[in-house]
Amino acid sequence: MPAKGKYFFNENDDCRITDPLYEKYRYTSQQHPLLLLLLFIAIIFWTILIIIFFVKDDTNMHLAFIIAVCAVLVIFAVMYLLLCIESLFRRWLTLFGVMIWICFLTIGYIPLLERENDFLAWEQVPFFLFIIFTVYTMLPFGMRDAVIISVLSALSHIIVLSVLSKDSQADKRSLLFQVLANAVIFLCGNLMGAFHKRQMQVASWDLYRYTLKCIQVRMKLKIEKRQQENLLLSILPAHISMEMKLAIIERLKETNDNRQMHDNNFHSLYVKRHQNVSILYADIVGFTRLASDCSPKELVVMLNELFGKFDQIAKENECMRIKILGDCYYCVSGLPVSLPVHARNCVKMGLDMCEAIKQVREATGVDINMRVGIHSGNVLCGVIGLRKWQYDVWSHDVSLANRMESAGVPGRVHITEATLNHLGKAYEVEEGNGHLRDPYLESMNIKTYLVVDPRSKQCVSNNHLPKTRVNDGLKMRASVRMTRYLESWGAARPFAHLNHRESVSSDSSISQGRKRKEIPLCSTGRQRTSDRNSSQKGRIEEDIYDEMMSTIEGLSSTNPWCSKSDDFYGFSLIFAEPGLEKEYRTIPILKLKSYFACASFVFFCIFLIQMFIMPKTAKLGISFGVVAIIIVLILLVCFAEKCMKHCSERWLFLRHLCAISEKVETMPLLRLPLAVITIGALLIIAIFNLTTGKNSTANFTRSNYVNGTIYPENQSFGNTAEYFAEKTYFAYCCILGFIACSVFLQMSFELKVLLLSIAVTVYLFIFNTLPEPWNLNLSVNYTRLSIEEPRIMVNIYLVLFYVTLILLAKQIDYYCRLDCLWKNKFKKEHEQFETMENVNRLLLENVLPAHVAAYFIGEKRNEDWYHQSYDCVCVMFASVPDFKVFYTECDVNKEGLECLRLLNEIIADFDELLLKPKFSGVEKIKTIGSTYMAAAGLSVTPGQENNQDKERQHAHIGIMVEYGIALMSKLDGINRHSFNNFRLRIGINHGPVIAGVIGARKPQYDIWGNTVNVASRMESTGELGKIQVTEETSRILQELGYSCECRGLINVKGKGELRTYFVCTETAKFQGIGLN
Repeated sequence: MPAKGKYFFNENDDCRITDPLYEKYRYTSQQHPLLLLLLFIAIIFWTILIIIFFVKDDTNMHLAFIIAVCAVLVIFAVMYLLLCIESLFRRWLTLFGVMIWICFLTIGYIPLLERENDFLAWEQVPFFLFIIFTVYTMLPFGMRDAVIISVLSALSHIIVLSVLSKDSQADKRSLLFQVLANAVIFLCGNLMGAFHKRQMQVASWDLYRYTLKCIQVRMKLKIEKRQQENLLLSILPAHISMEMKLAIIERLKETNDNRQMHDNNFHSLYVKRHQNVSILYADIVGFTRLASDCSPKELVVMLNELFGKFDQIAKENECMRIKILGDCYYCVSGLPVSLPVHARNCVKMGLDMCEAIKQVREATGVDINMRVGIHSGNVLCGVIGLRKWQYDVWSHDVSLANRMESAGVPGRVHITEATLNHLGKAYEVEEGNGHLRDPYLESMNIKTYLVVDPRSKQCVSNNHLPKTRVNDGLKMRASVRMTRYLESWGAARPFAHLNHRESVSSDSSISQGRKRKEIPLCSTGRQRTSDRNSSQKGRIEEDIYDEMMSTIEGLSSTNPWCSKSDDFYGFSLIFAEPGLEKEYRTIPILKLKSYFACASFVFFCIFLIQMFIMPKTAKLGISFGVVAIIIVLILLVCFAEKCMKHCSERWLFLRHLCAISEKVETMPLLRLPLAVITIGALLIIAIFNLTTGKNSTANFTRSNYVNGTIYPENQSFGNTAEYFAEKTYFAYCCILGFIACSVFLQMSFELKVLLLSIAVTVYLFIFNTLPEPWNLNLSVNYTRLSIEEPRIMVNIYLVLFYVTLILLAKQIDYYCRLDCLWKNKFKKEHEQFETMENVNRLLLENVLPAHVAAYFIGEKRNEDWYHQSYDCVCVMFASVPDFKVFYTECDVNKEGLECLRLLNEIIADFDELLLKPKFSGVEKIKTIGSTYMAAAGLSVTPGQENNQDKERQHAHIGIMVEYGIALMSKLDGINRHSFNNFRLRIGINHGPVIAGVIGARKPQYDIWGNTVNVASRMESTGELGKIQVTEETSRILQELGYSCECRGLINVKGKGELRTYFVCTETAKFQGIGLN
């Protein structure tokens, strides 16, 4: 297993190139296929040589060579089998590479050592060049090892041939030039091989990084998707969340594509009707008095523990919690799937809730109780508005269930006759007399009952329990006793379930026959303990490691020769996606200029070789002069941007040249012609002066050869050797031309095949049509070539390099296409990742204010309770009382659905006002039926209110009044379009509040305190079309320039008589300009 933290990196935290996972990746993607290619080429090459020996009946003269080749073929066959045993081969990879190199050297030297005299310096040069080039490109060595081995190979050939040929009859000066030419050939092979290896190493590392990044993004995408689903399911049931999520994604796409939003007359409505459900309302009696004595944390902990317990009870009884309103809890059974026992579920839940509160009361001595009301009927359920979504239910039956709670008896479950009919005889009941406690029940002639808890009939045997613990605890405040006891219940904290791998199991996958581990949601951020942090990070790294291993195994199962991939078409490797193929053909080649520099160096080497070996003729000088001019001009085009940037400001021509130079790497129509001209010029100049060697045939006379074998005598030996040297060195120049073509690594594979195929065809034709004595056999005394006809050996070496470079180019093309494919996938998945992030952000903003969301999810994630106390927050309640009269359930309006559509338009228009910069400080809290609740001043950092001057401190109160006036104006516009006469009733108050997040599975942000209660009373006791405020609030508004009209003393439930004021909205419209 890899070291922790190694594979989960960002842009500034790179993993190292020595990582074991990268080594395995490089082995699978490069070393393994290239080794197979090399073994395949070597086996075919030597097999052909043996066949030629037998055909020409030369086996007796080259017995040692044939035995060595057969032995090496056996060794290579064993190595091929070992390649299938990956773990064994990877462990001894370097050793096997050295063995292959030794085998090549052995095969290279045995033909030289079969005789004891008359050695030639140009023997076996192409074979050693092949060794040098393949050490860099195909053998599994690092750059340092490859350089050492290749230099040793070159030096060994130069030294051995120099020593062996010192006693040769050849001209010493010619021998020196041949050794120098060999050195140039080997130098060129080393540098081109090193360049090739370096480029492939960089490409391998880049592709590995992109592959790893792509996997990371894919896993982050899964995490984001899971987070999104969990977050959405924390506020909405599954049956409605998917529809809303798709709508959000479509809206984001339209925004990103700058398309016009569809011009709908109505906002989307996500509401459905359900029949035969039971609605439960529960209120904690005595909690308001208890809460007034609580600290912010105590209040949040207490509510979360209580409602967490209720959520657990709801889950056990197949009920769905709908919403929490202060200390009021309501849920429904029969959603989203209809349940025949919905009434029993709700009654059982109500009894369990009463029992739980009873236990709290007995354990803490705090005087609290539970009042539960239940009714069965039909509901409309869903989400309305654009912001702060909360799943809710509406219908007359819901209102009746609410009435049943308020008219209930503490500690009892209060049900209607409709619920009793669904219960059958499951529970005993007694008269509820709800009509005596609520005039609405009396007017509607609703008969009610109280359920008898079966547990109350059992003998209570708890009297023997000691009371000392409670009595001792009475010394503490009631809120402290409650908090300490409730914390023992261990309810989950808000958003804690998003961290659990068990929360989502649908994305689990199978890898290598075992179940993949789920990915934890939050990979970074501050954890509650360091152990949790390390274990989560470790699980993520394990998942990334497993995914990367799966990708590596996928690479090993596919190859460019028989690839069966959905991304490519067979052997051609053309992308299945047409757009991707076009992108690949036009992708910028960042290292293109270095290709031209390498080609120029190869040209220089060819020039040196021919100057060392060939006769110095005018044709030779002119031809190389012309090609040199072409090469220099192409280099000027490539590097003009860097070399002449300062001079281009004064010369218009240079300015245009620099502009062209900038486009060489990015413009295919420019780089392709330059590459074709460069490669073509090198391939032509390598063979162009070959005709100058024809005159050397005059040095031979018919007496020099008899029966097809040349017998040089005295002075004619030098001429013979020089003749063959010239022809073979032309062949070596042709091979260097092939290598120059291969260094254009990212150029079109088809183009390279075309150029190399034309070149090898022309070369073979030329070398096979040369006049005598090229086609005659050399005496074995004067050559150590494996086959005595130089023509045959030149043909074999030309074909050997041609096949090797074509197969290598195919592998590189496959690699470049993989690079393009992974980058394309990374780009697409990154876009999906960004879309998911935006969706999550929108979802989160619809659950929590931005500053609260950052507390729970993000880089600085926190799992502690969120609670804040504020000294000055302005709270507003705005209701549409006439909507209750407007709402009817009949066939004409689809049982109330069309009425809710209008309410959705009202709430949505109110939400849209919050997008205005003027109201950026206003936070929507929730909607309660047709009542809209908002607050201003929650974005101010707690404790810093006193640091602000009073005008700025109270500015949000004026902004809230402006917002209330804007709501009235919006409603007037809706009235004109819907031909209604709705009017708002608004109540505003300011003062200290406590804010917090409660609920584990369905987290909900809310505010509590006397300020909130009074604001609610300001609305409920207000008048239509007016904004009612308290005396303290009116005083601040008057200081801000608003006019307020005293209403007088009114009776407020729980507060007695309060003096209240109406804000003069007509004049206020002109007063709020300064607040902007």
